[in-house]
Amino acid sequence: MARIAIIGASTGGLPAAYEMKAAGPDHEVTVISETNTFHFVPSNPWVAVGWRTRKDISFPLRPCLEKKGIRLVDEAASEIDPANNEVRTSSGSTVPYDYLIIATGAKLAFDEVEGLGPGGNTVSVCTVDHAEAAFAEYRRFLDDPGPIVIGAAQGASCFGPAYEFSFVIDADLRKRRLRRKAPITFVTPEPYIGHLGLSGVGDSKGLLEHEFRERHVSWHTNARIKKVEKGRMLFEVAGEGERELPFKYSMIIPAFKGVDCVAKVEGLTNPRGFVVVDEFQRSPRYKNIYGVGVCIAIAPLEATPVPVGVPKTGYMIESMVTAAVRNIAASIKGDDPSARATGNAVCLADMGDTGIAFVALPQMPPRDVTWAKKGRWVHLAKAAFEKYFIRKMKKGVSEPFFERVVLEALKIKKLQ
Repeated sequence: MARIAIIGASTGGLPAAYEMKAAGPDHEVTVISETNTFHFVPSNPWVAVGWRTRKDISFPLRPCLEKKGIRLVDEAASEIDPANNEVRTSSGSTVPYDYLIIATGAKLAFDEVEGLGPGGNTVSVCTVDHAEAAFAEYRRFLDDPGPIVIGAAQGASCFGPAYEFSFVIDADLRKRRLRRKAPITFVTPEPYIGHLGLSGVGDSKGLLEHEFRERHVSWHTNARIKKVEKGRMLFEVAGEGERELPFKYSMIIPAFKGVDCVAKVEGLTNPRGFVVVDEFQRSPRYKNIYGVGVCIAIAPLEATPVPVGVPKTGYMIESMVTAAVRNIAASIKGDDPSARATGNAVCLADMGDTGIAFVALPQMPPRDVTWAKKGRWVHLAKAAFEKYFIRKMKKGVSEPFFERVVLEALKIKKLQ
């Protein structure tokens, strides 16, 4: 029997717990999570316009985990002690481990731009709490509409929700017959629309620029946000100088950093606090520590005028989880690790009444498959996948959800 501790219980941590328990029913699996509720993060843009509620995309973790014989410690991890193989929590208790999987997600670096984020002058869809606050602000906005600014700050790596929210809020305003009163501008550090931190996927540049033009969304690329004041965003476009935009509502995705308890472990992370892993999802320095999901370090694909990060999409995270679990299982048996994540990417971006699917196999170029396709089927597929994923996670079933989406998308592509 081995003791496996997992920090985090979201899209990476929860499947990791289920897969680890399935790999060895006698293993002692403990999940450490600062929240006792699972939230389906990809649905947050819908929450921010009132198309979903917290209840629609959430469920309590404890009954689901305990049913599988998995222990839940619903406290924040405050310290990782690799020398003693322990995780300390906010209450001062300790969780010993033989193997540790870090699936914490990221720390939201709103503080890197003055006036950015909740508590400042923009809203966010990064968490369900943020999305609910964004919806409350949106309802006030509807009483007195005006300019909207949506986008991402320099160093951001998660561009999909920003694009998605632009289209969703456009669709919602059109339904309310208010769109003409609310001009939308997209501000991004990407060198071009549709870069996505991935040097583009298929014709993402052409598709997204076309959709922005169709919906009368203007944009600024190579943008570095300097300061956000109440109702005014100050930013600089590389090589072109400073600009400013007035707004009555603004949603900006921040840059990410590693969470504090992870970032302060010597030799575990890069300077931004992201976990450095080898091809087996294992820390090169601490051989019994593995990292999966948004918390791991991936170098940018190319130098850009304004820094952009690399996204970690659901399919990629799923593949990391499976590789980490298999390698831990092998290590427990005394075998060398051999499983590697595929690094494939799929994204279903909802646009309110249609959507765009992006497929990159692998995520990093050069790729074997790369395409982007628009259709109402994407809008319907994302809504169906949301319900399917939540239902399966509540039942404690771990299976290749995102891989199934890719295969189905490729079938559709082949038929067209």
